[in-house]
Amino acid sequence: MNKSKIVKGLFYSALASIVIISCVPARKLEEEQGKRTSCETELKALKETNQKNETLLAEYKSKVAEIEKQIYGLQKDTSITGTNYRNLTQKYDKLNQVNEQLLSQLSKLSQNAANQNTQLVGQLQMTQEQLIKKEDELKKLQLELDLKKKSLDELTAELDKRQKKIQELEDILKKKDESIKELKKKVSDALIGFEGNGLTVTQKNGKIYVSMDESLLFATGSTTVQSKGVEALKKLAKLLETNADINIMVEGHTDDQPMNGSGEIKDNWDLSVMRATSVTKILLKGTSIDPKRITAAGRGEFYPVDMAKTPEARKKNRRTEIILTPKLDELLKVLDSN
Repeated sequence: MNKSKIVKGLFYSALASIVIISCVPARKLEEEQGKRTSCETELKALKETNQKNETLLAEYKSKVAEIEKQIYGLQKDTSITGTNYRNLTQKYDKLNQVNEQLLSQLSKLSQNAANQNTQLVGQLQMTQEQLIKKEDELKKLQLELDLKKKSLDELTAELDKRQKKIQELEDILKKKDESIKELKKKVSDALIGFEGNGLTVTQKNGKIYVSMDESLLFATGSTTVQSKGVEALKKLAKLLETNADINIMVEGHTDDQPMNGSGEIKDNWDLSVMRATSVTKILLKGTSIDPKRITAAGRGEFYPVDMAKTPEARKKNRRTEIILTPKLDELLKVLDSN
């Protein structure tokens, strides 16, 4: 009877140990759930076997009681009693052997579960370290991304600002081109009768060029404007008087024939400058044109329109150009603000 209690105690102690050791948090043993289920199934089978053994043990106990009763009643038949007793002993030995095997299996299962638990804990720690490292890398990347986004936002704002300036410039230039075309038409209309007769009106590089041949303005070598030229200049001056937003450049040009004068005019530089000055004075005389709008300059022979060394080419080069340029105050304001 005491031997049975000892066996049962050992069995339940081992069973409790494996249950306690196996109680690992589900989140740490997610990958081992299948193995644990298998162990629990095997343990259940062992319990059933143990139950059968206990039932068998109870039967044996009953038989022992019966045998003892028989021994008590049949003391004379010692030979039979001894034989029965030996049989019972053998059965008890077998039962103890079975119990020892079960305990050994439970011990192995407990050891395996402990080893697996240790392995899982190590893997979990490694995974946590890797996760922390990844999180640090992610934070670093996020910081870099935030800095790049801030820089991109600043660049975008600057680009929008510049785009707005460009649009303003384009609008001003478009307005300027339209005003240039309108100015050319006004100049052509004002000089009807002269254009094509020693006078041309052209549009180039955002400016209006009124080119007047020497034959329209001056006698050879002279700086005094002839009456026909004065008439053309007065018509042009009348137009410029009513368009105060136009700057005026008067340029005198000569051919490449040297002058050997000994008087006031020494060379082509003198001639070109004096002719430009004569034209400027006629434009200003009797008008309200602000002299600050006009610049008089002499180019000499150094800006020919025809490089040939022929009389026809030299005739083209002897000219006075009145260059009209709309004021670019709005454009300059935009550029200055930029």
